[in-house]
Amino acid sequence: MTPNFERTHPISIEDLENRASSIRMLLLDVDGILTDGLLYLSNSGDEYKTFNTLDGQGIRIAISKQLQIGIITGRKSKIVSSRAAELGIKIVKQGCLDKESALADISHETGIPYDEIAYAGDDVPDLPVLKQVGLSITVPKGHASAKAVSHTITSESGGAGAVREMIDFILSKRE
Repeated sequence: MTPNFERTHPISIEDLENRASSIRMLLLDVDGILTDGLLYLSNSGDEYKTFNTLDGQGIRIAISKQLQIGIITGRKSKIVSSRAAELGIKIVKQGCLDKESALADISHETGIPYDEIAYAGDDVPDLPVLKQVGLSITVPKGHASAKAVSHTITSESGGAGAVREMIDFILSKRE
């Protein structure tokens, strides 16, 4: 990953690497980050999501290396609960209309300060969190407002290996 030059106030590669080196937790939005952002609905109203296996393996690796992983999402879905449980993600906040409060709760519950938390989000509801954490990340298809405040933009798209890219980058700077 490289510094985001679309950011209102770009940062240097050294600053980006320094930020990544102190990260103890990566929090993720779901739609557009862990998935491709598309909602698949059946005629009966069932919801389907696709997840990337590279991201899943990256999450398992992160957890094994003591990089905590959590989810903050505005939607509520059994699919997300199931996928999180399968991957060993214990911090799952769904139906969060106020993601800033969810961040505060997670920081308080874990004792991890904001500057040691990375967050990946792609749209307007993510902005308050993206603006407060130590490392803010978005994806190429993220909304312009998310790009304006994020420290970096992944090369890979949401649902297509972006989370693995984030994890690999953070872990490489922590070692």
